[in-house]
Amino acid sequence: MKKLFLSAALAFTMLGTSCLGPNNAFNNLNHWNQNVTENKWGNEGIFLLLNIVPVYGLFYYGDILIFNSIEFWGGKNPIEPHS
Repeated sequence: MKKLFLSAALAFTMLGTSCLGPNNAFNNLNHWNQNVTENKWGNEGIFLLLNIVPVYGLFYYGDILIFNSIEFWGGKNPIEPHS
């Protein structure tokens, strides 16, 4: 029984590998937030607001569930990285 469980666990780890995508939407939001003002305290306030409202969380989950999946299955991420 122990060997069967270990074999199943090993097989699951091989099947459960993931592709870590570029998270372009999240990174674009972060880049925008870092450069939105020239005042670091203003940027921090916007950062806190975007976390309280959960904009950062929505962008991250959107990347994981939608945009990175589209890139994985279709080959191209619909969100362009910041330049």
